[in-house]
Amino acid sequence: MAAEKDIKRRIRSVNSTKQITKAMEMVAASKLRNTQLAAQKSKPYAIKLEELLSHLVGQVSESGNPLLEKRPVKSICYYIISADRGLAGGYNANLLRFAKNVMDSTEQEYSIITVGRKAREFFKKRKYPIVKEIAGVQDYPTFYEAEEISKEIIKSYCACQFDEIRIIYTDFISTVNHLPSNMKILPIDPPSDEVANTEYVFEPAKDQLMDKLLPMYFKNQVYRALLQSKASEHASRMTAMNSATTNAGDMISELNLRYNRARQAAITTEIAEIVGGANALKG
Repeated sequence: MAAEKDIKRRIRSVNSTKQITKAMEMVAASKLRNTQLAAQKSKPYAIKLEELLSHLVGQVSESGNPLLEKRPVKSICYYIISADRGLAGGYNANLLRFAKNVMDSTEQEYSIITVGRKAREFFKKRKYPIVKEIAGVQDYPTFYEAEEISKEIIKSYCACQFDEIRIIYTDFISTVNHLPSNMKILPIDPPSDEVANTEYVFEPAKDQLMDKLLPMYFKNQVYRALLQSKASEHASRMTAMNSATTNAGDMISELNLRYNRARQAAITTEIAEIVGGANALKG
């Protein structure tokens, strides 16, 4: 009887866990739909804006704008975008391992700005040079959050705190496929040969257009990285919770089988004792 009670208690516990993981899977799926749609819509715009700005940089590099200044790279700043929470499969582990490998292979001095608690905990524990911590990015990133980060990027580069600024984030490709990426924000690279050969007609003047496009470019690149990262996080969490729910169902089936066997063995033992007692009385 004690074994049966233990198994029944285990079944109730696993079933409760299954309900939680199923609910978390549904919540992650709901968040993924909205974030994935925004991420897919923002990507072509961000890429085209980067192409246009790169073309402009190739023509107005002598404009005197501090954001277009190229310096010998002595110091690099890495913005690392991770999740605030766990239970997302290998999402955080893959990103942080990738970021660690990038920085361990960096020859220049570097500093880290973490976006997300998991990155902060990981690199603080390993004594990496964290200069700022950002946490609490919403499940649906906003332009305001991207703008605040982009302002920080512009300010630090113009103040010559860093000679190069990069964002390490997770690029969302599909629900089951997302890859860590290392994107350079500053300085802006000159256009590729294909882009350079593309003809553009600019109105108003190129310098005026550059002053308007630069802040927009940084905000959109940051916003894109936040959206891609959040979509990847939600997809990873949905997949992980789906696997956990399936495993819990398999465990419940196994425990039910063990419970039925234990119950059958107990009944067989009781029948044997009754028969034995009856034979003893008859004797």
